[in-house]
Amino acid sequence: MNARLGEAVGLDPKDMRLIRSNLYRLTEPANFLWSAGIEDTFIAEPWPPTGRMLDEYELTGHYLRYKEDIGLLAGLGVRVVRYGIPWYKVNPAAGKWDWDWADAPLEQLLEAGIEPVVDLVHYGVPAWLQGAFLAPDFPARMAEYAARVAERFKGRIRAYTPLNEPRITAWYCGKLGWWPPYRRGWRGFVEVMLAVGRGIVLTVEALQSVDDDIAFVHVDATDIFETQDASLEPEVHRRQEIVFLALDLISGRINQEHSLYRWLLRQGATVDGLAWFEARAVDLDVIGINLYPMYSRKVLARTARGLRIRMPYTTTGIIERLSQLYWDRYHAPLVITETAAMGDVERRQEWLDASVAAVRNVRESGIPLVGYTWWPALGIVTWAYRQGTLPREQYLKTMGLWDLDPEPGANMRRMETPLVNSFQRLVADGCEAVGRLESTERIA
Repeated sequence: MNARLGEAVGLDPKDMRLIRSNLYRLTEPANFLWSAGIEDTFIAEPWPPTGRMLDEYELTGHYLRYKEDIGLLAGLGVRVVRYGIPWYKVNPAAGKWDWDWADAPLEQLLEAGIEPVVDLVHYGVPAWLQGAFLAPDFPARMAEYAARVAERFKGRIRAYTPLNEPRITAWYCGKLGWWPPYRRGWRGFVEVMLAVGRGIVLTVEALQSVDDDIAFVHVDATDIFETQDASLEPEVHRRQEIVFLALDLISGRINQEHSLYRWLLRQGATVDGLAWFEARAVDLDVIGINLYPMYSRKVLARTARGLRIRMPYTTTGIIERLSQLYWDRYHAPLVITETAAMGDVERRQEWLDASVAAVRNVRESGIPLVGYTWWPALGIVTWAYRQGTLPREQYLKTMGLWDLDPEPGANMRRMETPLVNSFQRLVADGCEAVGRLESTERIA
């Protein structure tokens, strides 16, 4: 169905947007988007004490093995892959462009019949952008970069994530001070969050100006906060609201009635700055939720040293609860854009089985959870590498369908695990494991 036909039969503007942006196909009852991806954190500025960058493609050998790695992804049978572009390589200086590392892998994915969901910014910006996310021209630079990518692949790539996990970006760059621009505290968190939000909004506008058929997958980390201490309930509520802050911000939901409005003002936001987002609110086409059994449940408690946050490993109910929270708040189609377990193959298989069963529960409840991404497909080098001094192999974590050879000098050889066959069967069976989506009429 095209837009003109939609107008003729009297579809409302929201339905028209779904058709124009290729989203209509996502909620077809027999459709489900099995996906995978390769960890693509890019912190191009070295940590001063160690001189180390954090480029996962470099650390895992993907730059050298990208043809092999894309072949592995294609062998899973998936039709969709989340794939990141290293902005700092594509745009090595202001006004300078080098498309080698965008063209080669993206062309290979397209030739394999795989639709990339292009991850434009994954935590880092080019080192030449002084001040990183707080550079005065960061939002405009991000939008410029996105538009150049979209122009290059217009009509061929139709799905983009403007910026992965804005809340985690603001946490590491603004609250903890581990990544550029190294702010600390809640004021730094809010400062970075507002800048990142402006970048996302301008990027959406820039991409739409190039191709209004583009679909946006807005991805953020998810958490459920809990406590057994009644005195901590207000803090639990505030932390839970902060989980949704980025999506609320870019979709224009932050107004005087919002529970975080006054808190944001106390942390340095301005009335005019928040009103800017209301005036330029973007539609949330698809919401990508990143969740992990070892990270996504957080329990607050008081200790002699102050507030403590535990993350108990949780496999039961976490997907159902998070899906309901996001559906109730946004009424947009959902995709699990990252999930995996860390540890031996048995633990990873248990989570694959449990999480797929949970997806079925969610879909049977009528919530349009329309895709599942195992992320990362390969093992990863943990973020501690940048600030650490041990050899790269000491920071390897097994989370993937394939493991990385930990032996020094092995050049990160890919080692297949039984999880590959398990995932291939899920993909080949389509909706068999997750069930048909029986009802989508509640999409507003």
